[in-house]
Amino acid sequence: MTTGPTEWGERATPVRGRAGALALLLGADVAVQFGSAAAALLIPGVGVWGVLVLRLTVSAVLLLAICRPALRGHATGDWGVAGLLGLTLCAWNSCFYLAMERMPLGPTVTLELLGPLTLTLLGSRRATDPLWAVLALTGVFLLSKDGFSGLDPAGVGFALCAAALWACYILLSARTGARFRRLDGLAVAMAVAAAVSVPVGSVFGRVTLPEAGDIWLVVAVAVLSSVVPTASELIALRTIPPVVFSVLMSLAPPAAALAGLLVLGQSLSSLQWLAMALVVVACGGALLTPGPARRE
Repeated sequence: MTTGPTEWGERATPVRGRAGALALLLGADVAVQFGSAAAALLIPGVGVWGVLVLRLTVSAVLLLAICRPALRGHATGDWGVAGLLGLTLCAWNSCFYLAMERMPLGPTVTLELLGPLTLTLLGSRRATDPLWAVLALTGVFLLSKDGFSGLDPAGVGFALCAAALWACYILLSARTGARFRRLDGLAVAMAVAAAVSVPVGSVFGRVTLPEAGDIWLVVAVAVLSSVVPTASELIALRTIPPVVFSVLMSLAPPAAALAGLLVLGQSLSSLQWLAMALVVVACGGALLTPGPARRE
């Protein structure tokens, strides 16, 4: 279905509602990057899979306790969408942590941003779209040109898988929010993700319990990386289209670089900063450039 910008304005909630959605997304973006930085501090002690299992499990417990989702009144398709969102959450976080284990946080999130960018370009038909795609790919090229000693090839592969899964998450989160009241669907999806992460983590790596002094880090990772961003994004996607949501994620790379610098002491080269800037400009341009209608 094709809709123009004016039609969007007519169908969307008032400006205040869209501004609130934007504020939620900005807050979620900052929270998730600092949550990722906290996760990086946990990885040496409990391993990638330990962080994954602990994060999703604590997040599921918190969401189920807060939401207490109703189990009646939903069709089979509703449960299928929520379950698929849960599987996607588990796979997406797995790939992201495997990439983050091998690369600095800023470049990892920059590569991951290609998923939302692709979703944006697929949902838009304008003459300038190829320009933004080329600009983003130039940024990615510069990241690789800076040296794969800093950007491990396996890490790049995992980051690109995370990019594809991020795009899937955006679409599934919008569908889940439309099928369930409040955050019920998200709570169900997080419970599925947590349940799947346990056997996955046990098969592919070690799952170690954190030391008593690191419990606060586990809670911080769960709240900042899962509870706050996923809840904020699901609510925002009830107000704005997934295509617009995707481009608003363009602030992720600088937020990640800042979190990596402040929390982890990770410094980036001038070329890496330039590469991230190109990707951010490409994402912003894909949203702000006027043109023909977009497809939802």
